[in-house]
Amino acid sequence: MTIQQISVFLENKPGRLADVLLLLGKKDITIHALTIADTSEYGLLRMITGDIQRAVQILKEQEIACNLSEVLAISIPDKAGESAVVLSALDKAGISIDYMYAFSRCEDAIMIIKPTNINEANKVLINNNVKFISQNDL
Repeated sequence: MTIQQISVFLENKPGRLADVLLLLGKKDITIHALTIADTSEYGLLRMITGDIQRAVQILKEQEIACNLSEVLAISIPDKAGESAVVLSALDKAGISIDYMYAFSRCEDAIMIIKPTNINEANKVLINNNVKFISQNDL
């Protein structure tokens, strides 16, 4: 089961990230998860929002470069070593991870994963009884 994630390309200058987050906040778009990576010239904001399509529309109306991609969202127990179990199952199947980010939520942890082969990763995780999280459950 995949969910959609927005990737936003930002000029690497002070205030740019805050500008985007304020824009979405003023339009009542909730952000459930985000991560940011940067280089000397630009930043890449990846996020999952409460209303993905509307968030993309708002960003594009402001001429902010963004796109949608499919990722996997899974729930694991928030205990030491649990993420390693999941990643080991993918590794044994020959599936690499392009990137991932995670956060704790009460008694579980949520992992957002972008594998090299999302369909195969989906099968491996299903076969390992991993619990998937839907867009609405975030």
